[in-house]
Amino acid sequence: MKLAAIGITAGLLFGTHAMADGLALAQKNACMACHQVDKKLVGPAYKDVAAKYRGDKTAEAKLVKKVKDGGSGVWGTIPMPPHPQMSDADIKTIVHWILSLK
Repeated sequence: MKLAAIGITAGLLFGTHAMADGLALAQKNACMACHQVDKKLVGPAYKDVAAKYRGDKTAEAKLVKKVKDGGSGVWGTIPMPPHPQMSDADIKTIVHWILSLK
């Protein structure tokens, strides 16, 4: 019983930490200059991105590629510039955080 409680607590703490890492990385890499969590700025709100891709098993790979390579057309005509300087690990952390938003 105690072991299960420890596992659940660790999972919650790790999950919360990972989510904070995603937000911190988005802020550090200037993602928030064009995106906000809950409202459209230049690009879509991150909550809208999460809703659009909810249930799509290929969403993480699609979004990682979009962040790395840039793109346009999904959310309108304003293109998202590529971010080749960001590490794949940082991009995956940010994308995972975005997809976790409700």
